[in-house]
Amino acid sequence: MIRVLIVDDHPIVRTGLGGLVDAAPDLQVVGTAATGEDAVAAVEAAPPDVVLMDLRMPGMDGDEATGRILAVAPEVRVVILTTYETDDAILRAIGAGASGYLLKAAPEDELLAGIRAVAAGEVALAPSVARVLVRQASHPRPPAPVLTPREREVLSLVAAGLSNRAIGSRLHVGEATVKTHLLHVFAKLEVDDRTRAVTRAMELGLLGR
Repeated sequence: MIRVLIVDDHPIVRTGLGGLVDAAPDLQVVGTAATGEDAVAAVEAAPPDVVLMDLRMPGMDGDEATGRILAVAPEVRVVILTTYETDDAILRAIGAGASGYLLKAAPEDELLAGIRAVAAGEVALAPSVARVLVRQASHPRPPAPVLTPREREVLSLVAAGLSNRAIGSRLHVGEATVKTHLLHVFAKLEVDDRTRAVTRAMELGLLGR
């Protein structure tokens, strides 16, 4: 029996997926979660075989939850199940360690086959997602930008939740200096806010998760 944890912030979706999974003779829903944080806690308490993970949720997104789950339970297999299929969303999820990326609009048989595939150690990708990965392999992204040690340090403190003032106090520099470093980081990463800067840096491997 393949034990499945369902993670989605919409109750109707959780109920629908639960009914679909439980109706299969070889699958069993062992829990549900409405947030990424709850998903991580559920896996820590009782690791399932497969996690069906929504990508977009309030608070912790599915890709971050995936990374945290695999950090505490690397044997768990995660299938991203979402309506999103943008290149960045796909690459973030795969980069976080997801074993599958399926679309909520997929036929029921395809969803169930995906769960069984990842439980068996295989990879399950929607055709449109597979095309994105092939395209990325054929046209790799340019090298990641280089952050100076100080820029990396400032960004790490941003990721830790510190304000500009707190960062300046920690590093013994003025708040204006911190803002200047962040503007340089934004320019290098081609983003325009703190949250996206941290996310982008993680995508590029410039910051640890």
